[in-house]
Amino acid sequence: MLKTSVNLRVPGPTPVPEAVVEAGAQPMLNHRGPEFAAIMGEVLAGLVPFFGTAQEALLLTGSGTGAQEAAVVNMLSPGDEVLAITAGVFGERFAAIAEAFGAHVHRLYGEWGTATEPEAVAEALRDHPKTHSVILTHNETSTGVANDVAAIAAAIRGQPGIDPVILVDGVSSIGAIPFLMDAWDVDVAITGSQKAWMSPPGLAMVVVSDRGWRAHAQARMPRFYWDFTKARKNGEKRTTPFTPAVGIVRALQEALRMMLEEGPEAVFVRHARVGDRIRDGIVGLGLELFADLAHASNTVTAVRVPSDVDASSLLRDLRTRHGVVLGSGQDWLRGSIFRVGHMGWVHEADVDHVLEALRLSLEDARRGEEPAVAAL
Repeated sequence: MLKTSVNLRVPGPTPVPEAVVEAGAQPMLNHRGPEFAAIMGEVLAGLVPFFGTAQEALLLTGSGTGAQEAAVVNMLSPGDEVLAITAGVFGERFAAIAEAFGAHVHRLYGEWGTATEPEAVAEALRDHPKTHSVILTHNETSTGVANDVAAIAAAIRGQPGIDPVILVDGVSSIGAIPFLMDAWDVDVAITGSQKAWMSPPGLAMVVVSDRGWRAHAQARMPRFYWDFTKARKNGEKRTTPFTPAVGIVRALQEALRMMLEEGPEAVFVRHARVGDRIRDGIVGLGLELFADLAHASNTVTAVRVPSDVDASSLLRDLRTRHGVVLGSGQDWLRGSIFRVGHMGWVHEADVDHVLEALRLSLEDARRGEEPAVAAL
């Protein structure tokens, strides 16, 4: 682990291994030269096993939200009907982006903390038979829920007379949770470097299916920087249409080497093991998980704040006294839950530290002790 006194366990950005930090800090090189082309080629090839696809990835300079926007504007035209599956902050953000660019969005709302039922999606499509695209979040970072994309995609494909483009936000899942893009018949999958990929923020990675490329050829939403055609043509030459975040690409190269050496299946198993450990530990502390346990995420766990504890004071005490940095709740959940990120460069010892710090901070909070004011 990087030598630091902080155990960073927000749901992204996530800790970066020392070797990855060093790779990203190498001297600058020409992003149009052969050295960068070789790095780019290695990165694009290294992403493929984690997306579960035979397609080649696109590398964009931007955030996960940028990838959401890129997915929307490259697949849709103004006025297209979209079914947006939303049960959290990031599902709603995906829907709002589509609306901002002129899509006619039908929202399928779910209760926050629960997964979307495939039959509910099928019913919504029967209600909206002209649906052009379905957008959904694989792993809802705001609630700690992992949707069953395989089952949802199968329900979508099972509707006669309709063949929508399926866009999946895998920002906090791909690279840590099994994702089989081709087998599930997903058309656009997106992720970001700062989550499961053990790298700094700044890169978005996208894969597009054959159906997706056909939709892209017909899409008329305005785009320039995010244009997938530009990204694809340049990617084939192992370059980018605009100046890339060279240092982050080099960091991702090293991170992918580490992930491939461990092996994709071993990476997934490690995340499942760590996910079980944090959930068991949270319950053992007498705390309540926010997400439906049957669909609990293996990358982020949302925990209800006890009624006799102040959330902001608890998080401050964890940070200042124990060096543990957790995420707060978002939107209407602020103050009522906290979130533990456990994706990317994470092992059992990291979450054991979180659990022990939580035990101590909760004991102090219930005794009414003031947290220390020293800052890390």
